[in-house]
Amino acid sequence: MSKQPLISLSGLSVSYGTNRVLTGVDLDIFSDDFLGIIGPNGGGKTTLVKAILGTIPYSGTIIYAEPVRGIHGSIGYLPQVNGFDRNFPITIQELVLSGLQGRKGLTGSYRSEDKEKALQLLQTVGITCIAKKPVNEISGGQLQRALLCRALIPDPRLLILDEPANFVDNDFERELYDILRLLNKRMAIVMVSHDLGTISSVVKNIVCVNRTVHRHPSNEITYEQLANYNCPMQILHHDEVPHTVLGKH
Repeated sequence: MSKQPLISLSGLSVSYGTNRVLTGVDLDIFSDDFLGIIGPNGGGKTTLVKAILGTIPYSGTIIYAEPVRGIHGSIGYLPQVNGFDRNFPITIQELVLSGLQGRKGLTGSYRSEDKEKALQLLQTVGITCIAKKPVNEISGGQLQRALLCRALIPDPRLLILDEPANFVDNDFERELYDILRLLNKRMAIVMVSHDLGTISSVVKNIVCVNRTVHRHPSNEITYEQLANYNCPMQILHHDEVPHTVLGKH
């Protein structure tokens, strides 16, 4: 018996005015997936994420399985830091707790267990010491860690990350990928990145996005395969040495 996807996209297309950004997208996301979303700037990576999150109009269909549907389901989302309002009057712990807003409602209050869980998550990413600080007094890297905790506090079945390494230092970037590998044991992960050379050693499969979408069957990909997927990328590792095949461990 074949396993059922958490989310299934079929014939999905997205346009901004007369500009067609995505067309005819078919993609299944399964409970044990760790997908790396790559593609050129303007190719539709963030648009694909927004469609999955249901924040933009689209044509075609998106089917959500019960674990990610409704108030008891959950998709965790880590946006890019530069899209977050740093002047919002909220502490770091309150920011993390806001990830439970949909469950507690506007008039409810956070339980002591919720507050303790927020502190435990902050401890996991090494920033418990700034739990009471307002968001406008911390660094971009610290904010990125706090936003990760906010995405994780409702125990999502799917975690989506948009360029998570953009605002973290090299030490935490390595720690982040270790954390994600552990999280993948209990949730699906979709990670958008421009750095194919790095994420290819972290993810299980690569999804190439450039107006159309192609799911590659592994984390190893060649220049020729990228070209076949119409997905031109500068695929260099941090040492700037080109590799014919990426993703080998």
